[in-house]
Amino acid sequence: MFIPLLIAVVVGYLLGSLPFGHLVARAKGVDIFAVGSNNPGATNVRRVLGHGPGNWVLFLDALKGALASAWALLAHTTVSASVRFDGTFAGLSFHVTGPDWVGVGVGGLLGALLGHAFSCFTRFRGGKGVATGAGGFLVLFPLGTLVAAAVWGLTLALTRYASLASILAALALPLAAWLLHGSLFLLGFTVAAAAFVIVRHRANVARLLAGTESRIGQTPSSPP
Repeated sequence: MFIPLLIAVVVGYLLGSLPFGHLVARAKGVDIFAVGSNNPGATNVRRVLGHGPGNWVLFLDALKGALASAWALLAHTTVSASVRFDGTFAGLSFHVTGPDWVGVGVGGLLGALLGHAFSCFTRFRGGKGVATGAGGFLVLFPLGTLVAAAVWGLTLALTRYASLASILAALALPLAAWLLHGSLFLLGFTVAAAAFVIVRHRANVARLLAGTESRIGQTPSSPP
């Protein structure tokens, strides 16, 4: 188990380190680390460059989290085809060959979160891990991710604070794991991931408390 887990963390880190926000902004002639909130996440890219580039960054950041988790499921899944006596095709069946895929998938997502936040390609600067975490958990815990996404969307609609929406969504994920899944291992990781996201938002928390946090569609009111 140790070697697959180590490989998953390393591969996940390299996937997570891909700095899509930085690359998309640089293609537009912008240094994303020097404008807006100085963050390469989708929210800042959208604020600076518009919805199109921001949505692309959101998709790509979520995709790298999903890929970091999904390969473990694929590596531990067998596919069998059923054929009837008359030679016609009956269908495909999928079977997870062991319980370890969850641990390896979590290792991949852990690496992706660390890579996204501390990218080796951008001098260990990076984003806050919300989109990357959402993509990974959509593979590992889809129902809980949908609950967290609903909390995110409702909070954003009511307050227009992307940071507050992300924090509350992060808190909703371990609650959903506790109520819906029952796995202590997954519950522990959702708690750790939520803590990671909240710590990465500590500057936003300070601005929320001070009343200076920017809302969606509004330029930052104070330097980060």
